[in-house]
Amino acid sequence: MVSTAPEQVAPASDPDRPVTSYRADLVTVLLGTWFTIGLMVDAWAHNNVPQLETFFTPWHAVFYWGFIVTAGWILWTCRAAFRGGRLPDLRAMPAGYPAAVLAIGGFALAGLGDMLWHVVFGVEQTIDILFSPTHLGLVTAMMIIVTTPLRTAWARRTDPAPGLLGLLPAVLSIALGATLVLLFLQYANALVYTPGRIMMALTNVDERLSSDMATSILVTNLVLILPILTLARRWTLPPGSVTVVYAVIGALCAAITGFGNLELIGGLLVAGVLTDLAVLWLRPSPGNRGGLWAVAALAGLFTWSAYLAIGFLFTPPLVDPSGSIAAQALPELYTGIPVVQALAGLLVAVVLAATARPAAERR
Repeated sequence: MVSTAPEQVAPASDPDRPVTSYRADLVTVLLGTWFTIGLMVDAWAHNNVPQLETFFTPWHAVFYWGFIVTAGWILWTCRAAFRGGRLPDLRAMPAGYPAAVLAIGGFALAGLGDMLWHVVFGVEQTIDILFSPTHLGLVTAMMIIVTTPLRTAWARRTDPAPGLLGLLPAVLSIALGATLVLLFLQYANALVYTPGRIMMALTNVDERLSSDMATSILVTNLVLILPILTLARRWTLPPGSVTVVYAVIGALCAAITGFGNLELIGGLLVAGVLTDLAVLWLRPSPGNRGGLWAVAALAGLFTWSAYLAIGFLFTPPLVDPSGSIAAQALPELYTGIPVVQALAGLLVAVVLAATARPAAERR
């Protein structure tokens, strides 16, 4: 049976604050996954269902029911802070949860505002969906809610059980957060390209497309690598973490495109497995900065080499009406893009590792 009450088994940064159990945080992140899947489904509908002109849709139902159940669980977990008919005592809430309780209220207000916005202005269908004030309010509150297990794990002075299972709530939590970031950066998401579009961008046929893809790759690379480096800045990164983060983000990108880019998602998972093998070998952690730097560089190299390889493998030669090959991929682009992303990952890792402290120093 899942324990729902806060436990005093692991002191947080504040020794007087209660701490949730591992299973309670696992429930929180699994409900947050339902919540996020609802958003993915709704994003799919906005991108693939024409003439969507009502707030009351099955996709919104999945999304908002995910919120209701997740919010109910968080409030139940924090119930000790609401006893006595007084204002909630934030110090009586488990570490990491007070911000989530406040975000629940913010999400409810933004959801009401979103319904009124759709009634007045209609339902967005294109890039404007990413800049709607009510949508930005929803995703900000949602980010705080789904990353609750990450904050809880971060606040504990004791390390989790070794391996991916021990850190799973935090890994899933930060993966969901990265997914929300990339969802609202769709205009710079390289994972929604098709293999044919990748190959076209690698030629000199359309320099604007080449520039757009190079920019999107850089933005997407940072969204992919930052969760991994954040985890490794606090703990010894367990093998499997990269694949989990890549799988969650890949599911979002597949939903957005109506599952029209599964080749790229497959390549992303291959890159995740290769990077996890590097994690197994190099053991990046706050006390192993060299391993952290190497994994960050290799993640960019593996991910975008696989990305371009998928473009080559799943695109026929580009031909003109006469039947001759119309364009060839430029070697500078397909050899240089993975190197640039490796250097970008290395740079971010150097910056993050400069302020990380080994576990012994944190205590």
